Amino acid sequence: MLFAIIGGTGFNSVGGETEHRQVETDYGAVPVDIASIGGQEVAFIARHGREHTIPPHLINYRANIAALKSLGVTHILASAAVGTLNTVMRPGDLALPDQFIDFTHGRPSTLFDGKGSVRHTDMSRPYCPQLHDELQRAGRFLGEHLHPAAVYVCTEGPRFETAAEIEMFRRLGGDLVGMTGVPEAPLAREASICYAALAVITNWAAGIAETPLDHDEISAHMSEQTATVQRIFASVIQAWRDRPCPNCRPPIPEGA
Repeated sequence: MLFAIIGGTGFNSVGGETEHRQVETDYGAVPVDIASIGGQEVAFIARHGREHTIPPHLINYRANIAALKSLGVTHILASAAVGTLNTVMRPGDLALPDQFIDFTHGRPSTLFDGKGSVRHTDMSRPYCPQLHDELQRAGRFLGEHLHPAAVYVCTEGPRFETAAEIEMFRRLGGDLVGMTGVPEAPLAREASICYAALAVITNWAAGIAETPLDHDEISAHMSEQTATVQRIFASVIQAWRDRPCPNCRPPIPEGA
């Protein structure tokens, strides 16, 4: 199985016929749906649970990545609902994160947890450049504009950020703000899985928005774009031609 999809807020299933599995890992059990997209078997995980009951800071990120690795997944496409602090990237737009800044705390964030050998993982390019380019291609093919480069700031949640925090993130070079991109992306890299995210901009961030932030409103905006995200992901999966990825799946040195 090459591909998996991790669905964020508002993206709780891929539709169609699915096989429900419970995948056991060293970090806990994970419910995974197995579906077919373009004749390819694809694994799907609802990041917040099928009923959206798991808050960002309690998601079992390690179990999710370990479950997909055990299924043979080599590529992950993830969706994310985000706020924007960049006036060029507006609510309703789609964006492709290419860097992140991590402001989470207290989350188990590595697969190298003292139970085996330790490896320090390069994160110079935290998102797979091959998947990034294919998402761009798919967007153009479907007539959708995707902002090609965005710095994603990941906060702990589940509370929204203060206006002062958003101003700090903006001064640090952040474009988007969300609560789930880390440790998901670095864990995928540790597992040698290609990973890319498609961000749906649902709202202006705190201090930029004219009204208080509202979770239900954000979920509604995300749901409106879910069909578009699904079409883009399906286009990538159907057109994919696998090849080596030195960025995310570097060759293992002889004797290692």
